[in-house]
Amino acid sequence: MTQSLLRLGAIAGPIYVFVVVGQVLTRDGFDITRHPVSLLANSTYGWVQLLNFIVVGAFVALAGLGLRQSMRSGPGHVWGPMLVAIFGIGLIGSGIFPADPFDGFPPGTPAGDAADISTSGILHFAFGGIAFVSMSPACLVFSRRYSNLHDRGMAVFSVATGVFYLFAFFSVAASQGAVWANLALTAAVLLGWSWLTLLTSATDVQLSSLDEQSVSPATGAP
Repeated sequence: MTQSLLRLGAIAGPIYVFVVVGQVLTRDGFDITRHPVSLLANSTYGWVQLLNFIVVGAFVALAGLGLRQSMRSGPGHVWGPMLVAIFGIGLIGSGIFPADPFDGFPPGTPAGDAADISTSGILHFAFGGIAFVSMSPACLVFSRRYSNLHDRGMAVFSVATGVFYLFAFFSVAASQGAVWANLALTAAVLLGWSWLTLLTSATDVQLSSLDEQSVSPATGAP
């Protein structure tokens, strides 16, 4: 069961990216340099992105449970999995409460920011903020754990992902949607999903190795 939960986390990122890329390439009027992915939840086919948020968020939350079950002790064995689960919950909330249309998307929407923000839009930003803010500390917590395990590669990758994720998140707000900031945020999201896939896959492999050792019959030397 634990390994099944971890594998949900491993496939969550590829599913999310595949669905988003498909929409970016096919949805009229959407510009990744101007529009956040959340806007894809609007118009006739908005249900695709809403479902993407909810399903992938559920996978990530369950993967957080799998991480907690697989980590009984050591640095970050409580907070790391918990922050991953919170990230998933933030994604689920972002799918339940869609963002408001703005800045020309969907087509026909006036350019610039929306004049009024709906309750759904406010809750979407709140849950989205929860997701973004939980990812960065999760990376840093697991970086400490990997350092303790002497896995320098994952430790450095975790730190880099966490720092860049936080930088990109605040850059969008500070720059008021500048193109470079939107592209940085897109890169950070891709980096974050890559990190989560590696984290859950590596943990799954470790558990598989332990399972194989526990069931292998003892053999004597010939």
